[in-house]
Amino acid sequence: MNRINQKLQENKKILSIYFSAGYPNLNDTVQIIQDLEKSGVDMIEIGLPFSDPLADGPTIQASSTQALHNGMTTQVLFDQLKDIRKTVSIPLVIMGYFNPMLQYGIEDFCKKCAEIGIDGLIIPDLPVDVYADQYKATFEKYGLINVFLITPQTSDKRIRFIDSVSDGFIYMVSSASVTGSQTGFGSTQENYFKRIASMELKNPQIIGFGISNAETFNQATEFAKGAIIGSAFITHLTQNGTGKIEEFVKAIGNC
Repeated sequence: MNRINQKLQENKKILSIYFSAGYPNLNDTVQIIQDLEKSGVDMIEIGLPFSDPLADGPTIQASSTQALHNGMTTQVLFDQLKDIRKTVSIPLVIMGYFNPMLQYGIEDFCKKCAEIGIDGLIIPDLPVDVYADQYKATFEKYGLINVFLITPQTSDKRIRFIDSVSDGFIYMVSSASVTGSQTGFGSTQENYFKRIASMELKNPQIIGFGISNAETFNQATEFAKGAIIGSAFITHLTQNGTGKIEEFVKAIGNC
């Protein structure tokens, strides 16, 4: 069974952390992953930097730009992660845009992910229809779960189609905006969370965008299986380097 599915079966709320590979420094990637697991994180999203990250807010964009300047590429990331499964056992997901994967070659990209132990992909600009028609068989051949995003504006019909195509979790974007931290969720977002929960989808939902601390993590996971923290963690890396990762994770209160 895929590690993502195994993790989703656990009787706990999932804390997933996102960071940009190659940030703050090119060779920090593996240490950050190892330290996050040791700190009790349940799943890690490794951002593959891209020059035009449409869904990302300024914090993640800045880290992605710096990572590119540091020399991060698809091949460098694969080289960094080639032995990651010797030290890390939690689910690892690569989150990135479709263009670099196309340039690498979709089959070659998926094969490499399988070889090094990547469990899934999140590709914000790959439409679910295109995936289902052209790429689903390849992803499944290599045991990769593809995770799709939904927003408050996604129709119920579209959500049910995404649910039917998915075999892991659905990434539930908390609001129709780019990534970034916020202090709390209002009634509009809570109503959206409740609406999706009431649909009783077969795939659990993990909420991202706007999760930054224990308060927003607890608010989000009242209605979903887990939550993803990205911008707040990258801000932590900017301020502290790779130090004090355990302090950051423990402050969320999930571990």
